[in-house]
Amino acid sequence: MKYFFLAIASSLCLHAAYANDAAPLADDPVTEQRLISISEEMRCLVCQNESLAGSRSDLANDLRREIRTLIKEGKSDDQIRSFMVERYGDFVLYRPPVKPITWLLWIGPFVILVIGIAFLLAYLRRRNTLTSNKTLTAEDNQKIDDLLNALGKNDRDGIHG
Repeated sequence: MKYFFLAIASSLCLHAAYANDAAPLADDPVTEQRLISISEEMRCLVCQNESLAGSRSDLANDLRREIRTLIKEGKSDDQIRSFMVERYGDFVLYRPPVKPITWLLWIGPFVILVIGIAFLLAYLRRRNTLTSNKTLTAEDNQKIDDLLNALGKNDRDGIHG
């Protein structure tokens, strides 16, 4: 058993000895900083709820490589965003511009919320009108009291029904 643990420990040490430092993503840290700031404003087209900077999908890696190439070509941030929008549409942006084609993206959730509240209110009103508020008569109250007394007597006698 002692040799087993010694073998595991030595193999872990060998793996650590062969480990390399991570290769830098770009030769220029300024380029990399621009890449990060641009890609944080864009949506991963595969993940859709994750930024392009945070996604590890193959498409996100390709898009980051494309952005890095555009940065090296001297394109401005706005030119890069325009290129991405032309290629993938406004959906690639986390904050798409407000224009007629994106109105649904901007007001859609609020419209759905208002419709849901309207349906809920209509349902509750209909349910309240279907349930009648019936006043019990003295005879009904007497029947209820007799049933409760009979139930209480059966419980005291040990009889359960």
